[in-house]
Amino acid sequence: MRIPSCRFSINSRPWFFFLFPLLSLSLSISYCILPSLAAANSDEFFSDVTDLAGITWKQFSGESPDRFMIEAASGGVGFFDYDGDGLLDIFLVNGGETPKGKSPTPVKNALYHNLGNGKFEDVAAKAGVASLPFYGMGAAAGDYDNDGHQDLYITGTPRAALFHNNGDGTFTDVTEEAGVKNEGRWSACAVWFDYDRDGYLDLLVCNYTQLSFDNPKVCEFNGVRTYCDQKVYAGMPLTLYHNNRDGTFTDVSHSSGVDKFVGRALGAVAIDVDDDGWPDLFVARDASPNLLLMNQHNGTFVDRGDEAEISFDENGVAKAGMGIDAADVLGNGHPAFAVTNFNDEFHSLFISRGKTPFEDWTTRSHLSLLTKSFVGWGTHFLDYDNDGNMDLAIINGHLNQVIEMSRGDVKYKQPLLLLRNNGQGVFEDMRENAGEAFRRTYTGRGLAIGDYDNDGATDMIFTCLNARPVLLHNNVGSRNSWLGFQLVGTKSNRDAIGAKLTLQAGNRKLVRWITGGSSYLSSHDRRVLFGLGKAAPEPLELQIRWPSGQTQVVSNPKPGAYRAIREP
Repeated sequence: MRIPSCRFSINSRPWFFFLFPLLSLSLSISYCILPSLAAANSDEFFSDVTDLAGITWKQFSGESPDRFMIEAASGGVGFFDYDGDGLLDIFLVNGGETPKGKSPTPVKNALYHNLGNGKFEDVAAKAGVASLPFYGMGAAAGDYDNDGHQDLYITGTPRAALFHNNGDGTFTDVTEEAGVKNEGRWSACAVWFDYDRDGYLDLLVCNYTQLSFDNPKVCEFNGVRTYCDQKVYAGMPLTLYHNNRDGTFTDVSHSSGVDKFVGRALGAVAIDVDDDGWPDLFVARDASPNLLLMNQHNGTFVDRGDEAEISFDENGVAKAGMGIDAADVLGNGHPAFAVTNFNDEFHSLFISRGKTPFEDWTTRSHLSLLTKSFVGWGTHFLDYDNDGNMDLAIINGHLNQVIEMSRGDVKYKQPLLLLRNNGQGVFEDMRENAGEAFRRTYTGRGLAIGDYDNDGATDMIFTCLNARPVLLHNNVGSRNSWLGFQLVGTKSNRDAIGAKLTLQAGNRKLVRWITGGSSYLSSHDRRVLFGLGKAAPEPLELQIRWPSGQTQVVSNPKPGAYRAIREP
């Protein structure tokens, strides 16, 4: 099938010919807007295009009578451009078998290559990433060797794996030689970020609990076997790998101080919390205090979670933190944090005004009202309608099938939420207008966002236990004006993870960050989209603070297109 030609306006060569050599400081990309097969209803914000896209892969959790906790927690997904053709592809991590939970067919991951016409083709076997010698959980894409190709780290138990992108559409398993096996641990989220700002991506691995398939825990409700409370399982320390810049990594968990934070970590996001130019970490943990790990600029981290008042709820109880994301919700230039939790705990929103403690806006934002009955997993901020305000998507789903025997208001299958930000940090449930997919219920887990057809509107995909994923095409974002940027680091890491972008749009200032991690078990489009509303204001001026610390100004960027910017 033909991929539409996507070319620079400056001459007739394909855009990616110029992107990799990066011979100029600023490359103005004319990404093609791909044809959509959505048959979109203009009245609905998103269309379910899973069938039309050709996505048939199905997750396998290994569900069994033993009720191992991992059966209810898997489902990683990622948007990333593995072949450098300018189109986002999709990677889906399968779970695995348990002693009494066997699959009738081999358990395989999926790598869906974007064909450029709204359809995808599974090339996982050809690419060498279909099979894992362990139970798979999450995915984190990142160019750890700065060669211009996106590599892939896959978490799971009792180990993890690093696949190096060969640049020819294939990957090589380099886990052993790279030294990132994370042996003997159940890993969930993984975060690529450059904590020491040496220009190479390091790797944080969030480890959940101790797990043994030889020792199932027995818990029941009304005589029915069910998954045990997470506190039955002992927590694990975090793992931090330092990039040696030669294809290998060193475990610096102890010297950095992160190994002392033993708990049940599931999600994390790397972002500069205090605006000092160094990446920090917010770690969401399950029935363990959330962490706010502040970068000390010397290779170590210190937890300021208690000081920031994000570790516990108002009663001093640690919530069931699972998914996490950060964005400027109030438009004040400081990151706010959304954390998904268990039913009755409410999904949390923490607002920053540039100092600690943070303000708990869970009630004020209406999240407490909107999420009381839900168990949340993947979550991500996105400006779905390109009005300049960061909205929020959350995929929910309970983990115990017996929950409806005891609670009439809490269901096993739960909805996907699209929450619109009014610009003041107050959210409205858009379920009625968002599309049919938002009126159905799911056993949802991972959620990733990205603009897979390059039309300037943020699409999304989420996974479900023992079911197909759901791919949603955004029908409304492109109706408003927008600006897109793809940053390419030189002194900084090539992915520019850790960059801060500030757009002066008329009398409005919009701040975005390129973060590491976020959501739950998922990886996202790292291009930055600025929604500008119905008409682009003037003047437009972008300031970039690169991870290296240097700043760059881009004047009068052209709306309605993605632009690649190389670090000077």
